[in-house]
Amino acid sequence: MNTENSDDGGKRIKAVQRAFEVVSVLREEGTVRIQDVADSLDIPTSTAHVHLKTLESVDYVVKDTNGYRLSLRFLQDGAVVRNELRAYPTAKVEIQNLAETTGEVANLGVEEGGQRVIVYQSEGSEAVYDNAPIGEFTNMHWTALGKAILAELPEDYVRKIVDQYGLPTATENTIAEFDQLLEELATIREQGFALEDEERRTGIRSIAVPLKVEENVIGAVSISGPKERFNDSRITNELLPALKDRTNVIEVKIAYE
Repeated sequence: MNTENSDDGGKRIKAVQRAFEVVSVLREEGTVRIQDVADSLDIPTSTAHVHLKTLESVDYVVKDTNGYRLSLRFLQDGAVVRNELRAYPTAKVEIQNLAETTGEVANLGVEEGGQRVIVYQSEGSEAVYDNAPIGEFTNMHWTALGKAILAELPEDYVRKIVDQYGLPTATENTIAEFDQLLEELATIREQGFALEDEERRTGIRSIAVPLKVEENVIGAVSISGPKERFNDSRITNELLPALKDRTNVIEVKIAYE
């Protein structure tokens, strides 16, 4: 068995690592040829072929006339994982209600591995899709969902996340300094919600509140849409009250499950 030591002192199986690197290429590129994988990972064509055929043999990769692609087994696995999350089953209906009430995009997000993951999303009648699909992992400090969760986490864990991922910028409005992030998180705790103001995508604003059960943050709920519709007056008088109301309902339902 070919292994190597990692930075944390543990051992890693190189073949397993390589298999997931192949999966990442297919996820990013879609349907690919063997040579595409070899070029992307800078490995021999024969090695790429072996990994693709192995993944195909266990039904996680499908081969068709255009090449290799990920199979729907990943959808099955993702659905199982999502259903096991404490927030998802109860929050789903309330997220749908929030989208219908506001006409915008409503989202449920959680933190995993120091990143924000969108677990569920519902679009209202006036919704503008902001290219943040279900299952997307991204930087916590870019988004209202991520910042709402960060504000409820211990500072040492926030620092650990920043040490791992840094504070890269997506737009000119993205927070790029750790002290600035801490100030923002303190403001979020004080006002009870997070605002994303074109920090991830130009023209998009979002507001989010943490989802807490027994004082522990288990995720966050947000509404997002075009900046011209998310003016301060509408946020204060319409969107934020609706968001807090639905989030409170979710928290109560989960607490009494």
